Formats: sequence, C-alpha cells, structure tokens
Amino acid sequence: MDFAPSERTVAYLERLGAFMEERVYPAEPIHEAQRAEVGPVEATPILRELKTEARARGLWNLFLPDPEYGAGLKNVEYAPLAEMMGRSIELAPEATNCSAPDTGNMELLHDFGSPEQKERWLLPLLEGEIRSCFSMTEPQVASSDPTNLETSIVRAGDDYVVDGTKWWSTGAISKDCKVAIVMGVTDPEAPPKRRYSMILVPLDTPGVEIVRDLPVFGYHERGGHAEIRYREVRVPAENLIGDEGDGYMIAQARLGPGRIHHCMRSLGVAERAFELMVARAKERVAFGSRLADKGVVQEWIAEARWRIDQARLLVLYTAWLLDTVGNREARREISAIKVVAPRTALWVLDKAIQVHGGMGVTDDTPLARLWAHLRTLRIADGPDEVHNMVLARREIGRH
Repeated sequence: MDFAPSERTVAYLERLGAFMEERVYPAEPIHEAQRAEVGPVEATPILRELKTEARARGLWNLFLPDPEYGAGLKNVEYAPLAEMMGRSIELAPEATNCSAPDTGNMELLHDFGSPEQKERWLLPLLEGEIRSCFSMTEPQVASSDPTNLETSIVRAGDDYVVDGTKWWSTGAISKDCKVAIVMGVTDPEAPPKRRYSMILVPLDTPGVEIVRDLPVFGYHERGGHAEIRYREVRVPAENLIGDEGDGYMIAQARLGPGRIHHCMRSLGVAERAFELMVARAKERVAFGSRLADKGVVQEWIAEARWRIDQARLLVLYTAWLLDTVGNREARREISAIKVVAPRTALWVLDKAIQVHGGMGVTDDTPLARLWAHLRTLRIADGPDEVHNMVLARREIGRH
C-alpha cells in the first residue's frame, strides 16, 4: 500500500490550502461576530460567501467518489483534504459542501435512492441549495443499539404514517434544512435487523414539530441538534428508501463512510490544537523560563506529535481498505479509528487548553468549542464502548 498523495490530491491540497489561508481563516472572527446577529444555528453572510467562492474555485463535493456527482476522489485521496478542512471545522466543511450530516445523506441517496428521490433531494443537496438531517436516535431508548428504536413507519394505502420522537437530528434547526431521513419500525414481527426502514420526510409536512435545539456543553452549533416529534406524519409511499426492512442495512452502509469522514476531520482539529499549543508554549514565561522549556510541556508536545501521526496512519489504512475491499470488510478498522481519532484529538486539545491556562477555557481561542465538538464524537455514530465491543468480538472470533 502507498499512502503518498496522488497527483489529484496534491493539486486539490494546493487549491484548498490557498482557500483556507486567503479566505477561511480570516473569516473565522467575522463569522463569530455575525453569529451574534443571525443566531447561532443559521448560516452567516460570510459563510454563504465562502460557499460561493469555494464552488467557483472547484472545491465542491470533494467527498463523493462518483465523478458524475462529485470530485471522483478515492477515500484515501480525500483523507488529507478532509483533514485540512477539519482545521476550521465550523466553516471549511460546509463551505465546500462536505459537512455532516449532508455528506452521509447524499451518499445514502446516491447508493439507495430511486431516480425520483435523487432528482428531488440529492441534486439540490449536491448543489448546496438545501440541507438535510438524519433522524435515527431516540430519547427514550439506548440508540447505540439500533434494534431498540420505537418510531413507527406504518403503511396506509398509498402513504406511510410516521409516528415517534427523535433527537440529535443535526442540522434540522436551520431554515436551510428541508428534509429528514427517518429510520423507524415497519414490521415489529420481523427478525431484528429486518424490522426497520428509512423514509424521506419533508420538514414542512403536517405533524412535524421541532421541539427544541439541544446544546452541546452549552454551545449551540451551526444547524443545531434538534429534538423532533413526528405526530402521525403522512408521506407518500414512494418516499421509502429501498424496500421495507432495508433500514438497518442502509444505516450500516451510511455510517461507515460518515464515521471515517469524522475521523479525518478530527485529525485536522488535532493539528490546529497542536499548533496553538506549541505557539503558546513558546511565548509564555513562568518561573524563569518559557513553557516550551519545561520538561512536562515538552513531553506533551512529543506525545501529541506521535499520537496524531499514529492516528493518521490508521485512518489512511482504513481509507485504503474502503477503496480496495469495501465497507463491510473494513468494519473492524472503522470501529478502531472511530475510537482512536476522537480520543487523540481530545488528548491534544486537553493539553493545549492546559498550556493556555485560563485563556484555554474561554472563547478567546477555538479550543473550548473544539473540545465540546470533539467530545460528542465519542458518542455520536456509535459510542466508544460499542466500537470496542465490535473489535473485541471480531478478535475473539478470529482466535
């Protein structure tokens, strides 16, 4: 295997790097100021400007391997680009139309949607005209085991009726979000992995109620994290994605690439925190010498370097497996990186916050917000404990 960046990746890295330096990093303080005016969940004017410019620069839909719809990059080619975007995780992924949950939803519709569903929903998502959310997690059950889900999707003539409560439907608070992909029970008597289906629910359908936006450690993120009540929501039967009972299979297919994208971006967060930590350590003096000259801080810097590099190699290996043997055969490695990458980023963020002292827990640096964002990734898309259980069971089975 060869992890040297391809010519296409090098070309994209040069263009994306220029975009980050010239437009994205300078836009960060402007974006924060504008959030106070438009609210924390809506797109700011500067973000909309960045999206227009990214598209003009050809930095659009880089995540999608199909050249008909996206850049046609392999996962291992996209990884360094996603990492670079993760360095400004609030702006760069969305500016390039490469942000969650839309990327996972677009891949889902690309792989499993009907021609009509692609025309109505996939194309506007690819154009950046709308956003979407993914309604799977429920407040009343342990959703880390998706066979616990209780929301019902019941056939009624030419329609399906959706009834249940979901939360952590990321993005649904924003007025740009127009459709939810909802996972629920279509046949409670079927075997556990055939009970569930997915269906497209336009958010302006009668019976859809956005209950509240869930904060993350006090932060309200772009697009929000919605609790949604679906009260006898009636949608056409053609909104069902795939066949009845395909929901569990589709969820597993969706979450694999989505998880690796999170891990790629987490490395960018870690690198940004690392740079801030080193810069702070070089400029601050305590007890007669720079922090960078203290043995304990040097230990943190050294360990941060090898932790990030180790995590990157595992992410690249997993991306290579996805490209060569597919999602199913790379499940073990996907579970591994889903634990390793967020933990690595959080370790580096913690040490960067410590080096910054009191400033580290304020909003004067991005560290506190980044820590809050990354801490959710130890739960989102499967908690660490579930991924470790998957790894352990596979290793026990092999021996």
